[in-house]
Amino acid sequence: MKLNEQLSKLKQTPEWDIIIIGGGASGLGTALDAASRGYKTILVEAVDFAKGTSSRSTKLVHGGVRYLEQGDISLVREALKERGLMAQNAGHLVKNQSFVIPNYNWWGGYFYTVGLTIYDMLAGKLSLGKSEYISKKKTIELLPTIEQKGLVSGVLYQDGQFDDSRLAINIAQTAVEQGACLLNYTKVVNLLKDSNNQVTGVQVKNQETGELIDLKGKAIINATGVFTNAIMKLNDTVYKKYIVPSQGIHLVFDKSFLPSDHALMIPKTTDGRVLFAVPWHDKIVVGTTDTLIKSHSLEPIALEKEIDFVLETAQRFLSKKPSRADVLSVFAGLRPLAAPEKEGKSTKEVSRSHKIFVSETGLITITGGKWTTYRKIAEDIIDKAIRVRKLPKKECKTEHIAIHGNKITNARDRKNHLYIYGTDISKIVELQNQEPELKEKLHPDYDYTMAEVAWAIRHEMARTIDDVLARRVRLLFLDARAAIASCEKVAQLLAKELGHDKTWTQNQIADFKTLANGFLLKEFKK
Repeated sequence: MKLNEQLSKLKQTPEWDIIIIGGGASGLGTALDAASRGYKTILVEAVDFAKGTSSRSTKLVHGGVRYLEQGDISLVREALKERGLMAQNAGHLVKNQSFVIPNYNWWGGYFYTVGLTIYDMLAGKLSLGKSEYISKKKTIELLPTIEQKGLVSGVLYQDGQFDDSRLAINIAQTAVEQGACLLNYTKVVNLLKDSNNQVTGVQVKNQETGELIDLKGKAIINATGVFTNAIMKLNDTVYKKYIVPSQGIHLVFDKSFLPSDHALMIPKTTDGRVLFAVPWHDKIVVGTTDTLIKSHSLEPIALEKEIDFVLETAQRFLSKKPSRADVLSVFAGLRPLAAPEKEGKSTKEVSRSHKIFVSETGLITITGGKWTTYRKIAEDIIDKAIRVRKLPKKECKTEHIAIHGNKITNARDRKNHLYIYGTDISKIVELQNQEPELKEKLHPDYDYTMAEVAWAIRHEMARTIDDVLARRVRLLFLDARAAIASCEKVAQLLAKELGHDKTWTQNQIADFKTLANGFLLKEFKK
């Protein structure tokens, strides 16, 4: 996946079958679906692939235990099927994760065991394992730092866990292998329409060169997540709110706060939300919140009340109490929830299922949805495009398309931090052997090497320090201070590989430090 190859593909294609705006989970999945069916497909992303919500999830591939409680059986069944397909098609990134629900009353164990048994049954042959009621002693054995005071029992169940932005990059690579053209740092600035007010293409701006390019296409798909309303302003004469952003935050701690391969799931917090503490890349990710936000941004910042809520809940359930000083990184993401019909509905009541609608102009827009169902969302979008834009009918193929890097990994494989590259591991090792200077570590406390940075630039279209340290190598999400300490090395290699000068390098470093400070609590900003 190289930028110059994608740009030449762009120049050689006078008209596209499918133009996709937005390079998050839904957009990338749609590009893969469309290209694998044989449609001429292009995707344009204003910043970087998975820059927004799609790199800021709780890192879970799940049916949604909470939706089961709300009685949304069809959403849960669909998501459980997709969870199974993700595990088959991206085995290097999706793993079977066991979760423990601790119970502090006598009825909780029975209640959750029954509910989770239904959850397992809905998964059918794609089930990841059987849920079971466990004793207080077993609960403590599996979660050594669980708060023991008042603990009665536990419930053990299986769900999926993954690396979100790594999967996004691998889906992008797979789409390119299927013939799609993908461009990051290419922003849609206008929708092109004919005399009947029908959308016939988009005008894009190359964010690096400033060049404006018109793209003609038969079906135009708006998959811009929380930025949906901005594209709709280009499309509609009358302004209407299509999505409401809901913010979720996560705090990242050292593994010592939950030294276990099992994740903790708290089904009812003080405000009725679910909270997870999940092992991820040798750290613990704790979240999430659900806060309606009036405005959206590319770099959402965690609110103090959200940080306090996550900390207080973690302190209540863990015997080793995390404090603000223990937070290695804090990240916030915005969910693009479909706007409710009635004003004032809480985010817990807004449907998580996806909605596809077609404007009078013919623009196809996707709202809602979640990472686990990205493949099904894409299938539904392209099926809709075939019907409404009169494309030749072709069947969906993605159920059994292996994602780039796919390789079943086990716990032993995962001890090597390169496991996320799957079948590309040998190529990164080869890079280190061919260019020994790339064996240098990014940071003394972490195993990441400069070879991974070179790989991200040469084969994964990384253009900035943020692209590398946030979404290719996940250091910013795991330890913001370490990412800040590593950024100059990354900037120098980017400048060398991409032919940038000293001024660009200095600007990159300054920009990244400002951005990375948003991942630190305010009293620890550098």
